[in-house]
Amino acid sequence: MTTPDAGDAPAALGLTSAEWSMWQAFRNGSTCRLHSGDAARDDPHGRYPWGPERSVRARVVALLLLESPPAQPGRVSALKLTGAYITDTLDLAGGTVKPFVELRDCRFEKEVLLPESRFTTLRIVGCAVPRLEAARLHTEGDLHLPRCVVRSGIRLTDAHIGTDLLLNQTVVHKDRQGRSVMADGLTVAQDLQAEMLESYGEVSLRGATVGVSLSLRGSRLSNPYGRRALNAPQLTVERTLYLTAAGLASSPFSTVGAGTPPYGIGHTPTRGTRMQRFECEGGMRLDDGRFGDAVDLEQARFLMEGDQELSLRRIQTPELRFLCERPQQGRVILSGARVVNLVDKAASWPGLGGLWMAGFSYETLIPRGHFPLARRLEWVAAATPEYAPEPYEMLAASMRRSGEDSDAREALLAKQRRRRETLPLAAKAWGILQDWTVAYGYRPGRAAVWMAVLWALGTVYFSQSPPRAVNAGEAQPWNPYLYVLDLLLPVIDLHQETSWKPGGAAQWVAAIMILAGWVLATTVAAGASRLLRRQ
Repeated sequence: MTTPDAGDAPAALGLTSAEWSMWQAFRNGSTCRLHSGDAARDDPHGRYPWGPERSVRARVVALLLLESPPAQPGRVSALKLTGAYITDTLDLAGGTVKPFVELRDCRFEKEVLLPESRFTTLRIVGCAVPRLEAARLHTEGDLHLPRCVVRSGIRLTDAHIGTDLLLNQTVVHKDRQGRSVMADGLTVAQDLQAEMLESYGEVSLRGATVGVSLSLRGSRLSNPYGRRALNAPQLTVERTLYLTAAGLASSPFSTVGAGTPPYGIGHTPTRGTRMQRFECEGGMRLDDGRFGDAVDLEQARFLMEGDQELSLRRIQTPELRFLCERPQQGRVILSGARVVNLVDKAASWPGLGGLWMAGFSYETLIPRGHFPLARRLEWVAAATPEYAPEPYEMLAASMRRSGEDSDAREALLAKQRRRRETLPLAAKAWGILQDWTVAYGYRPGRAAVWMAVLWALGTVYFSQSPPRAVNAGEAQPWNPYLYVLDLLLPVIDLHQETSWKPGGAAQWVAAIMILAGWVLATTVAAGASRLLRRQ
């Protein structure tokens, strides 16, 4: 008579054939495959029902993971289950699961409960899950959820993932609160990969921390139920946030060589295209975020209503790549943001009223494609419905750092012209005169031209109407050229003005020359000073 193996299931469980196969595979670390071989019938998201021949009770799965019967000699126990129909609710709340867990192409009858549980590595791949509840989940290794369809949301609030979190090609629908992914306070030690994710509800990542990069390449976030499709204030990403297109070349999970990658996007993205843009239908909030390398929006598409925002308030990053498609509605908010390099193109920015950037600071502009100064000034004007000097001064400072002193002066001249619109009528008239004559001193050469014109006109006039000598015996020899020059130059004394005294109309002409000389000379001096100080 043989004695029962210590790792056998209790007889009271009454294991079915599928459960017995799963139990034995767990003990020797092999994969239990319950699929039929027919791709259509094995699709966990398909219409075909799965019968008892592939059904396992959630109670038995929990017993294996929490009690962990001893492995066969020379083996490492692990739950590797493919094509199973897991009935009832899989409840591992508060438990500690030491074996490796990988569930592939499975169908869950009810929700999966993992709050406050601990795993080494958990992989749920290509499964149909009504809901995943995993608040405060802790894994030493990866949490993989690629290609799953989750009908009522994923909750990962305050979860801690020891290495990578993968959500590639996952489809997630909203829960009762309108959220598809609730991951406030989430911590991921390495990468958070959510490429080609399809979300129908709000993705919430408030205060989340990602140790390397966060990739949403090719994802489609849609939230017709609320204001935001992505709500991630105070998000911290140590490297780069990718909100870009996905495809064969850009995905680290694409196929290389023969075979199908374990969690990959495959040879072509969804819908058979070579490239799929990141698309956000609804508002996006990244306020107060910290990004160690860059925020990349290349080719992204934002579909917003009039009251929705792409909000980047007070973000800090070395590089912002604003290379997205121009939003047709809504607003782009950069108020208080601080970046080093702003990589952008003219076609990406919204028009008047669609861009706010009060307090936005950057050091270097790196335009992608043709972005002339005139368009850049329109960009600043569109961002300031009411006059503010800072955006113009920021633009000028950036151009000076790039050695474009002439463009920097043009930006400051545009600032003065914009300021003039806010002044009273008299001051506005004086500003127009300053602009027309000397361009507020930012074009000192124009003042020199006016000085030459007045010199020529004055010389002609006083040649025909010479003034009388103050003291006939002591007067300097009459010279109309030097006389007019003496009137125009306020500091230099050529001893002509003191020797000759005009009368009648000539006296008024001389007064005009003196006043014009003071205005033009001080303007030239101010312009020269700005040039010397590179301002």
